[in-house]
Amino acid sequence: MELSKKDKKAAREIIEKGLQQEFGNGLTEFLAILNKWKENETDNRETYHHIYKSISSFDKHIARRYDGITGSKYLFIIAGQLNEKVISENDLELFSDDVKNAVKLIAGLD
Repeated sequence: MELSKKDKKAAREIIEKGLQQEFGNGLTEFLAILNKWKENETDNRETYHHIYKSISSFDKHIARRYDGITGSKYLFIIAGQLNEKVISENDLELFSDDVKNAVKLIAGLD
């Protein structure tokens, strides 16, 4: 599906919103690991390895989803964000009806 200029602009805004939410989710996860360490529930080595593994896994997820974004990937990225609930269906209101329906179809919501 070819997106109009307006839909491409909306897609970039939605993707950025979702990316910011994903970064926040990652930081919250890392903070939880550090809080356990701070409360002496885990030792230094265990905490370091847990943080390293979490950051590495998170970084791979972010890279797979967002590196090399082109217009042909916009709808798939947004559908993935929608499935993982980093954006909501309300965020799709910026799109034309055809694009909203396409994203929902790709996400398996219709």
